[in-house]
Amino acid sequence: MGESQGLQGTLTRNIDDLRQHARQQEVNAPFESRVAARITAFTGSMVFVYLHLIVYGGWLVVNLGLVPIVAPFDPTLVFLACEASVEAIFLSTFVLISQNRMAEEADRRAALDLHINLLAEHELTRMAEALAAIARKLGIEEELHDVRSDVQPLEVLDELDRS
Repeated sequence: MGESQGLQGTLTRNIDDLRQHARQQEVNAPFESRVAARITAFTGSMVFVYLHLIVYGGWLVVNLGLVPIVAPFDPTLVFLACEASVEAIFLSTFVLISQNRMAEEADRRAALDLHINLLAEHELTRMAEALAAIARKLGIEEELHDVRSDVQPLEVLDELDRS
């Protein structure tokens, strides 16, 4: 039971550390990145969709002459098309900025995963060597050669590339 609680404590501590790190990254992000993230979050919401339904729907209804008390101001809908095009340009730019930021974060996480995996593999190799030494001392040595050799990450990458 104590081991489980230790694992739970470590897990909770790691989760809290990751959350704190993410908050710190947000705080330290450049102003432009924070603005782009907020704009992207808003434009990816249903509130944004509802606002567009109201604005564009109203624009269409008025300019199609369906509201007799308001004179059409864009009967050919050219201004609506221009506005929508400019908006699409800006929105796609904000989405690309956010995707670039997410790709950078994914690259950092992948590098961290690689380093952690390499450290874990190295530690396991050392543990296998210790286990082999114990087995030799007890006269029960088994075939542990493959387990005791470090994996060479570049060789793995080369093999992945070949396959």
